[in-house]
Amino acid sequence: MLADPEGNEFCVIEPGNAFLAGCGLLGELAGEGTRDVGLFWSEALGWPLVWDQDEETAIQSPRGGTKVAWGGPPVAPLTTGRRQRYDLATDGDLVREVDRLVSLGAARIRSGPDGTVVLTDPDDNEFDVRAG
Repeated sequence: MLADPEGNEFCVIEPGNAFLAGCGLLGELAGEGTRDVGLFWSEALGWPLVWDQDEETAIQSPRGGTKVAWGGPPVAPLTTGRRQRYDLATDGDLVREVDRLVSLGAARIRSGPDGTVVLTDPDDNEFDVRAG
């Protein structure tokens, strides 16, 4: 395991790693999360689930590129907030998009003065939705 100057750990993947084949230079963004959160983000983004094994999940854009993965339980309790935070921009109707995400399992937390809506995913990770 290696770390950048701020202490963020990262791995260098060995040649021949089939899971990360074709991902490019940044193979995977890995975080803590349950299977439910992986399924939620797959539906929310319209990205297929490319890994679903032993409570671990991963999604990837249909165009390829970096995978987003969740390691499954046990998930450490939230104490200072998650390091990863997603910000979604919609070109469509913001209210309709927020309603869609809530129907998938998100919970509405608050609206900001700039119109951004803060939601949480099924693991209580906050994310923002704003008009694009």
